[in-house]
Amino acid sequence: MKNLPVRILALTAAVMLATPAMTQEMPDIGFESVGRGRPLATKVRDVEAVGPDHIFAPGQPRRTPSGVYGYRPNELPAGLEALPRDLFNSPDFYADKDLWTDPRYFRCNSPQSTELQRGILFPPALADDTADGPWGYCDKDYPRESIVSPYAFKTAQEHYDALMAETKARGGPNKYTFKDFPAADWNGVYQRPTAGQDQLTWYWLRHSQYPTILSLLTPEYQQRMVQEAYHQVRGHALWPSTFCWPEGFMRRWYSFSVWEHYVIATPDMVNISAGVADNFATNIYVGRDFKMDDVASGGVPRLGDAVPRWYGETVGFWDGESLITWTSNIQGWKAHSAFEFSSKMQTVEIYTPNRDASGKFLGLNHESVFYDEEALVEPIRIVRNLDKINNFTDANETPLAFIECTQNIYNIEGINTPLSPGEVIEYELPDMYGRPWDAIWQKYFEQGMTKPKANTDDLFNFE
Repeated sequence: MKNLPVRILALTAAVMLATPAMTQEMPDIGFESVGRGRPLATKVRDVEAVGPDHIFAPGQPRRTPSGVYGYRPNELPAGLEALPRDLFNSPDFYADKDLWTDPRYFRCNSPQSTELQRGILFPPALADDTADGPWGYCDKDYPRESIVSPYAFKTAQEHYDALMAETKARGGPNKYTFKDFPAADWNGVYQRPTAGQDQLTWYWLRHSQYPTILSLLTPEYQQRMVQEAYHQVRGHALWPSTFCWPEGFMRRWYSFSVWEHYVIATPDMVNISAGVADNFATNIYVGRDFKMDDVASGGVPRLGDAVPRWYGETVGFWDGESLITWTSNIQGWKAHSAFEFSSKMQTVEIYTPNRDASGKFLGLNHESVFYDEEALVEPIRIVRNLDKINNFTDANETPLAFIECTQNIYNIEGINTPLSPGEVIEYELPDMYGRPWDAIWQKYFEQGMTKPKANTDDLFNFE
């Protein structure tokens, strides 16, 4: 990355070079695949979080085993020089585009930590003045090469077709009946992804510097992510769950957004349900093919009508006891401080059983590769392990809680306002398919800013 002090570059390089190679646990599938099972170079739990999470008394920046704490602006470590203008004190983040490649522009905050700055999730990290926002650790970062896909495919279709060809060469895909179905032990409840270290993924966005995540995005989506950060640290966050809006496809992977996963597996259909922020449902149609009739004219593969679905539509096939899937027809959206994604997003996801030495089923390895020609400069990957904790027949099993969201917070003139029963308000209905958060921010908080008509200049060059 350009524009970084030598000290920060050296520290970042040292962290990346010290990372143990090929250490992510992945199931042994018994052969070298063209498009699945590749281990990650870096475990997230082996990389310290960027921070800051909280700031305590003056002179007491500290780390603990359970979290990372940062620095007050007037107590930065020796050798770390603040920028005169950054996300926290700038009147116009659009005009600062040349600074977005420098972690100091974000005060070395992780994307997740910007959610904590103005008391949205936890008590305020610092004083009420945005300009006093705290710093994280500039020498911490999760490597970019552990985020991007290790496979050579440019599209989800290419990836899925290659896995299908590979499976056919091995005698598949398998077609099962209930009499010979090998995935019956999938049925049950799986531990919530926030419950253990094995479930940590980079998409928590707690372990990455902002410029690292921005480097994954096209210029327009870089701008959108910085816009989100700018308004979050000023207390103007617009989270879908605040207003009972839809949560969107990628919220399935985001921290604290889904709890236990409920899996029902049959030879022809696998259903994965979860909840907390919203009801999340994945229906995998085994053996089905997408309609491709309008792809040439700019459409996407789909099963039903040419209408995007909040969680997309999914087809798949069995390769032995592994399930390989392709999801398309997704409605573009966002998730908290994570980057926005477009309606061009598609995924290839592989569910592979994890077993112990005796062959006992322990859970599912879930490998997901994301393709989005509009938002991503190259495909990215998230790997996580879902540990089975109960069968549906277990006496301790808690039924899935279906979420019904009742709105009592409305955005009124840019301010998220809690209301009491009986109150009468004047309310402007947002355009749910027109980036409603952007419309609100522009109208109430971006007057006089220099937003470009089209942001097409690539800030990042890794050649």
